[in-house]
Amino acid sequence: MKKNKYLSKIIFALIVVVFVICCMIQAPLSGAIGSLWSLLPPIVAIGLALITKEVYSSLFIGILTGGVIYSAATGGGFTGMFTAVVQDGIIANIADSYNVGILVFLVVLGIIVVLMNKAGGSRAYGEWASAHIKTRAGACLSTFLLGVLIFVDDYFNCLTVGSVMRPVTDKHQVSRSKLAYLIDATAAPVCIIAPISSWAAAVAGTVDGVNGISLFIRTIPYNLYALLTLLMVIFIALSDVDYGPMKTHEDNAKKGDLFTTRSKVYPEDAKPTHTRGKVIDLILPVALLIVLCVVGMIYTGGFFDGVDLLDAFADCDASFGLAIGSLGALILIILYFLCRRVLSFTECMDSIADGFKQMVPAILILTFAWTLKTMTGLLAAGEFVSGVVEGARSVQILLPMILFIVAVGLAFATGTSWGTFGILIPIVTGVFSTQLASTAETGVIPPMVIICISACLAGAVCGDHCSPISDTTIMASTGAQCDHVNHVSTQLPYAFTVAGVCAVGYLLAGFVQNVFVVLGVSLLLMFGVLWCIRMLNRKKKESPMDQ
Repeated sequence: MKKNKYLSKIIFALIVVVFVICCMIQAPLSGAIGSLWSLLPPIVAIGLALITKEVYSSLFIGILTGGVIYSAATGGGFTGMFTAVVQDGIIANIADSYNVGILVFLVVLGIIVVLMNKAGGSRAYGEWASAHIKTRAGACLSTFLLGVLIFVDDYFNCLTVGSVMRPVTDKHQVSRSKLAYLIDATAAPVCIIAPISSWAAAVAGTVDGVNGISLFIRTIPYNLYALLTLLMVIFIALSDVDYGPMKTHEDNAKKGDLFTTRSKVYPEDAKPTHTRGKVIDLILPVALLIVLCVVGMIYTGGFFDGVDLLDAFADCDASFGLAIGSLGALILIILYFLCRRVLSFTECMDSIADGFKQMVPAILILTFAWTLKTMTGLLAAGEFVSGVVEGARSVQILLPMILFIVAVGLAFATGTSWGTFGILIPIVTGVFSTQLASTAETGVIPPMVIICISACLAGAVCGDHCSPISDTTIMASTGAQCDHVNHVSTQLPYAFTVAGVCAVGYLLAGFVQNVFVVLGVSLLLMFGVLWCIRMLNRKKKESPMDQ
């Protein structure tokens, strides 16, 4: 084990050295902005996190790497580096109103979870679920189905599903890494194919001159990564087949170790203060939270000022909406517990500090991840990738596959899916500007445009799904209360399996441009890959060496 870890460090060091040499060949540090240098900070952070299994220091070293490169490129010197890291990075991100809204929502949800635990609602729900959910497959499928139902926003999805399903999956000895994967593999893939969601709103605003929601709906059948990931989640839940690091975590969980490595990353859930808590003490708070968060989102989109529902979602401010919705829910939930006399006023107030403590690890990781994104933004990583994609104009048949691969890489390096398709979709519309010019008259969007935009969306979700610095990945770890690096390392083989099938699907799409053929072949190929994995697992179990 130690030998493998030592070898991993050597390989990573060699990769970084080769990458730096390539950067020097392409552009010296003085020309680092908008060059290959812009991708070095996330590579350092992600590589160190996966090797050392320590996320805080890895992210901070990645941030410092970005600060050094930016300072060298702009001639800012030693003080310029710390200005970029501290003022333009950490302080600016903590002061950003959108980020603050997400942090408020995060803390409020932590408080609500503590309240439900202290009231005994989580315990009662766990007992009820244990009586009705008899198997590990049932626990995994229940997690998946709840994730599908909460399709409005991925942050909300990750934290709510994790809080509700943790007692159930723990009871059935499902590892926290597996729970985090189930949450993560459902949240963004469901949101990116749901017309009424914050993701649909983000996509709808990236294309000018076209009905954004209508275009979004037409991309759904071609969004191969989202559809195939959901298929894979169902297959894994039903078959109980795992591979890669996840298999180790699941084998350990069946023996009673839900964490495999460090288990104290997050504080333990609050113990029930009262034994008279009922299932309604969990269901009602969660229902209130869902309803008020949806109301908050459409309120920010102008729904109560006469704007129709779809347009309200398209124009909503998800951060502000989630913040006001969760705060409203918190007030009502406290009043509910006081009226039920399940908790005293003092116990409710004590839960505020306890809830904040629950979310400290997530807040730290999010702050560092946002700062690292700022570094890649200062180094113009998006502009560099845009230039790479622009060079692929001449091979339009291969463009869907190229866009998918580039989107995966960009989202993985920057940790943002919204930023990725925000960069790439305008490039797609620029490439097909002549064809799109006639769309306003005919109302018909060329199939190749839809395929390429779908490839951008699928690649963005895939890269976001894999990236340790992605908001959604961090939220999934938080919801499952799983060590963040454990979550990333266990889900990477699963995400790459689906990504490989998607790459083949988009290669086919460039030639065929028929949704039934592309989707049908991709589904069959995914089934074939999963069946082969199952057969290989079965052979390993039956082999004499394992016995």
